[in-house]
Amino acid sequence: MATAQNQSAKRRTQDAQAEMPKEKQVSEDYARKWHGQDVRWMLSLFGTAIGAGVLFLPIDVGGVGTLGLVLTIIIALPLAYFAHRAMCRFVLSAKNPGDDITDVVEQHFGFGFGMVFTLIYFAQIFVLLMVYSISITNTAESFIVNQLHMHAPPRGLLSLILIAILIVIVTCGTTIVTRVMSWMTWPVIAVLVLFALYLIPRWNPSMLTSYPQSAGGGLDLGKLVLNLWLLIPVIVLTFDHSAIVSSFSVNVRLEYGAKYAERKAIKILKVGEPMMVAVVLFFVISSDLALDPASLAKAKVQNVSILSYLANILNSPVISWVAALTSFFCIFKAFLGHYLGVEEGLGGIIRKVAQTRHRVIKRGPLRVAVNVIMFFACWFIAWANPSVIGMLETMAGPLIAFVLMLLPMYAIHKVPVLQKYRGKASNVFIFVVGLIAVTAIFYNIVELFM
Repeated sequence: MATAQNQSAKRRTQDAQAEMPKEKQVSEDYARKWHGQDVRWMLSLFGTAIGAGVLFLPIDVGGVGTLGLVLTIIIALPLAYFAHRAMCRFVLSAKNPGDDITDVVEQHFGFGFGMVFTLIYFAQIFVLLMVYSISITNTAESFIVNQLHMHAPPRGLLSLILIAILIVIVTCGTTIVTRVMSWMTWPVIAVLVLFALYLIPRWNPSMLTSYPQSAGGGLDLGKLVLNLWLLIPVIVLTFDHSAIVSSFSVNVRLEYGAKYAERKAIKILKVGEPMMVAVVLFFVISSDLALDPASLAKAKVQNVSILSYLANILNSPVISWVAALTSFFCIFKAFLGHYLGVEEGLGGIIRKVAQTRHRVIKRGPLRVAVNVIMFFACWFIAWANPSVIGMLETMAGPLIAFVLMLLPMYAIHKVPVLQKYRGKASNVFIFVVGLIAVTAIFYNIVELFM
């Protein structure tokens, strides 16, 4: 009996090793050059970040006033670059090529912590995926009614078609997903920049003298500190593309080998992060300067994106069409990018459960199972249309900060293979910002039950 069990375990190990992807052996000259796939990944990272957060950040910043705008400008680039660089390094510390972030956590911290992290990782991305499932259905429905002036189809049918299209794209593989995202990212970049330029003639100084006021009309210091505190998770959410970083890091290692993977990943980040931050900040600054504090407060009460609010007040058919289509493309791209993270998270949970029963699940059947589960989950949420989007986004920010910022910083100070990255000022910055963002979840919980 023991011999049969040992042989069975040996076969499972051999099957797992046979399925393990192999990294390429490339020359330094090849690794140094800029390839088409590098551009696709850069745009995919950009596209994942350009989602609901970008469309709502101007409203949240406007609620804080001038200091909110200044804070966003100061921390946006170092937050985006240093945090995602640390996460890339963490994933690239994997023992085997093809291991994603859920595997790396288990390798460094054990099965128990690995399972807890995988659940958190899946939960924070799944929350955003549900938000995008609802938002893309609502955006399509609004476009059909308001721009096409047609009757909207039954919500169940509309959401079924939209989610099915998205799931079909992701089943085509990572290469197809990144290509679709890169095709869609260029038009979105152009529209956001052109929209920001279009608003310049409407700029006014009211935002520059805005601040939270007390009942007597003076500065409400307590409200200012609270608003700045709660703004940080929104900033983290806006510039976050952690859902695709694991897939990105794994792909870079397989393509360029362990020797050149980190160098290539950082090179892509050094080009992509400043571009993403520059476009987003220009859009946020222009949107806020084009409106007054009262208008921004009204937009927050209406719970609409800044593009939708501007389309309504500008009363321009062209702007209305552009705003609706841009919102749709932003959400479409963000869904695809975040789905790669959900696929890793749910797949990791299933693999770890199977591992406790001494079973190995092949990658093919596992992907099919994940896609089927996520299709029905996304479709049901999109069809049900729960009114919890705002709460989900505020809860997602702190969870993202834990995964993107605190975990890599903890790993750098605990894992021997990462010790060469210790003692950096950027580590302190990421840890402090991440800790502030994570603590905001406690305020949200208190607010929920009060």
